[in-house]
Amino acid sequence: MSADTSGGKAFSAIDLSRGRQRVAHTSYGSTNSLNALIRENGDEESNGPVPGKERSLGTIKGVFSPVSLSMFSTVLFLRVGYVVGNAGFLQTSIIFGISYIILGATVLSICAIATNGAVEGGGVYFMLSRTMGPEFGGSIGSLFYLANIAGSALNVVACTEGIISNFGPMGTFFQILPDGRWWKVLYSTVLNVLNLILCLIGAELFGKVSLLILISVMCCTVGVGSSFFLDNTVLSQYNETDNNVTTLVNGTFIGLAANTLSGISELWKSNFDGTYQQDCSDPNAPVDFFTVFGVVFSGVTGVMAGANLSGELKSPASSIPLGTLSACLLTFITFIVLALLTTLTCDKALLLNDCLYMIQFTWWKGFVIIGVILSTWSASLSNLIGGSRVLDAIAKDTMFGPFLHFVTKGTFRNNPIVAVIITFVFVQLFFFIGGLNEIAQLASVLFLLSYSAVNIACLGLDLASAPNFRPNFRYFHWSTCLVGLLGTAIMIFLISKVFASVAVFVSLSLMIILHFFSPAKNQNWGHLSQALIFHQVRKYLLLLDVRKDHIKFWRPQLLLLVHNPKSSCSLIHFVNSMKKSGLYIIGHVKKGDFDQAEVDPTNNQINDWLELVDHLNIKAFVELTMAETIRKGAQQLIRLSGIGGMKPNTVLMGFPETKIHKNDLAEPDSPYYNSDLAERNFSMNPEDKICASEYVSIINDTIKLEKNLILCRYFQTLNESELFQSERKFLKKSRKAKYLDIWPINFFSHLETNISDNTSLFLMQIACIVHMVPHWKDLKLRIFTLSKLATDEEIKEKESNLKKMLENLRIRAQPFVLRYEDELERKENPSDMIKNSNEFLKLKCKDTAVLFLYLPHPPASTEQEKYLHQLDQLTDGLPPLLLVHGLRPVITTNL
Repeated sequence: MSADTSGGKAFSAIDLSRGRQRVAHTSYGSTNSLNALIRENGDEESNGPVPGKERSLGTIKGVFSPVSLSMFSTVLFLRVGYVVGNAGFLQTSIIFGISYIILGATVLSICAIATNGAVEGGGVYFMLSRTMGPEFGGSIGSLFYLANIAGSALNVVACTEGIISNFGPMGTFFQILPDGRWWKVLYSTVLNVLNLILCLIGAELFGKVSLLILISVMCCTVGVGSSFFLDNTVLSQYNETDNNVTTLVNGTFIGLAANTLSGISELWKSNFDGTYQQDCSDPNAPVDFFTVFGVVFSGVTGVMAGANLSGELKSPASSIPLGTLSACLLTFITFIVLALLTTLTCDKALLLNDCLYMIQFTWWKGFVIIGVILSTWSASLSNLIGGSRVLDAIAKDTMFGPFLHFVTKGTFRNNPIVAVIITFVFVQLFFFIGGLNEIAQLASVLFLLSYSAVNIACLGLDLASAPNFRPNFRYFHWSTCLVGLLGTAIMIFLISKVFASVAVFVSLSLMIILHFFSPAKNQNWGHLSQALIFHQVRKYLLLLDVRKDHIKFWRPQLLLLVHNPKSSCSLIHFVNSMKKSGLYIIGHVKKGDFDQAEVDPTNNQINDWLELVDHLNIKAFVELTMAETIRKGAQQLIRLSGIGGMKPNTVLMGFPETKIHKNDLAEPDSPYYNSDLAERNFSMNPEDKICASEYVSIINDTIKLEKNLILCRYFQTLNESELFQSERKFLKKSRKAKYLDIWPINFFSHLETNISDNTSLFLMQIACIVHMVPHWKDLKLRIFTLSKLATDEEIKEKESNLKKMLENLRIRAQPFVLRYEDELERKENPSDMIKNSNEFLKLKCKDTAVLFLYLPHPPASTEQEKYLHQLDQLTDGLPPLLLVHGLRPVITTNL
């Protein structure tokens, strides 16, 4: 391989593994030269390491140790006896089984997401925001941050409880520390300050400390576990109060070496089933299955501890799966073994009255005391440092705008100092909530909600079948995601309906607030919703079989050809009212030679058109094309727009005008005013004029391609907001209404028009659809026909027949049948006849909002200019109008 002489940076596999989008310019002298490395957010990456961004933690110190200690936390030495004493061994196994199934499924989801790309600081928040979008990630990330605060407070309070139990007024070792609510707050504060100091020093010290603590805790666990096999019997006495009557009960421990098989069998039977009698820390607190589950689950929710430190890990993609799964296996085996040994050696009286029952029989009591303090304190430390990283990531993403900007300014050597201090303060506030179990329920709900979100994200990624979702971690399946999702969703409400309802409400509220107000809402991190929508739309498009189309379910699928969108805003908005939940495509042709262009020039304009669609608040797609002539471009759009069964069946065009219309986007008094969009080019060329023959040729092409056709004129004069505002005033004052008028009459012919032909019925259908739109339905729908019948009775009979026809078609319109002789004097000269028709329409349509006229079939190519001139004469000076030509039946009376 030749050396790189271009001065570029070598392109390595590490660059790819970090998930950046990069642009590589390779010189001919070296296949590995790289002149530009570009981050996903657009910032150029330096050639050397960034100061203060060193990743120092490996799998053991960064994931395995924190996760193990966080999962041991309050349960290992403080809650095993409480769980077995109330739930019995069978239900204890079920509780741990359910907990670890939920946790295991969630861990598989975390591992899948973590190994699908670069994971940066913020752990779960980072994964969710980059997968589900800013709104979802910011909402769940905020609650996950709150969960870490609650978890840290829970473990500090548990540590304080262990200290008081051993060194308080009733302490097992010494009686040197006073007890009381505020004394507990003081002790918790001291521990919290110690956590703060360690976190301020940095993650490297935390990793070293956590490893030493884990080794110490495991030694203590082995020491306690060996005590169950001693040839020893311990009898402890406790006071039990029931109905203000205090009795003395004996709690007994009998070592396995000191007991007989029958004695062990008796303890097994007595401890096998659950009784749910009392809380060893608070005899007056209610206890049931879900209370015990909440206590257990809150203690083992530390599976995220490693993911939270993703920004500190040398290799997050490998460390998070290996460390987390290993820690889950270790803690599960430890809990089950301790629960089994407790079941075989301790009676219920001991377990229900003494949370620190292990200290009664352990051959060195220091094992329990050191284990309690270290396991709970280290778990609180892990939550504090993990929570601070989540807050720092949220602040860096400007998720809440300038409100958290100050957090990003307080980072020193990749340690978010300000985030650590803020998290410390919030933990301190949690000490005033209540006892251990109250905090445990809140922490459980918040962690479960976060786990639900992780499972939703992974399930969505798997179901979306995106080709770029191919995680290195293969041991997951959509079914495991579903199990984790259902388990967490159910347990949220079973643990605490109040906390669960509040958490869900806050989460949804945050999503809505972030969707509308967050500066991060425009970040293109890749929304999972788009992948899922694409997947479902593709599937349903394949099911939409054009061979099964039926007239009963016909709906307009519109292609509006627009030359100048700046002067066509009113028309674009009006056509949106015609789609009736159908397809609406706005098409534009840029005139030019594609062979002479280096790249497609319309690519740079598509965003301008989409912003216009958003501004007009319409539901439409945009199709741009480039062709040598407008006609060829229109043919491309008419032929190729849409996909499968979602293709236009109706083409709409504006009418060629010599008058230059105002720019709707630039006029301050226009309802469509937008100064920014007014300056956009929209790939228009003012010189791209269309001649009469080309315009009529497009009409012929549309009919040849078997599309219904609508020509639109004078919609620049339609101001819908003004129309409906004045309409309400007009109705109130003068009791008159404006109209939508249908004229199924071919004014180019002397013959009486058949109102049952395809064009007439299509004309009625389109007018009826517009009339069904909420703000248009207040206008009255009228239909006019002309008849050569002489007598009044014949006219009334025809009017009655027309009324019955409208009833059969379910069109609520007022019919009018007019005589030729009375209303329209026909001329032999076609030009005079059309001018007379125009004057007649002006007379009848003074109060008309929109006019629907019959469009005759265009003539042969030799008379194209004449045809367009006649249309101009017929429609000159009329209200906004649609000239409609239909090809196929679009309405039926059959059920």
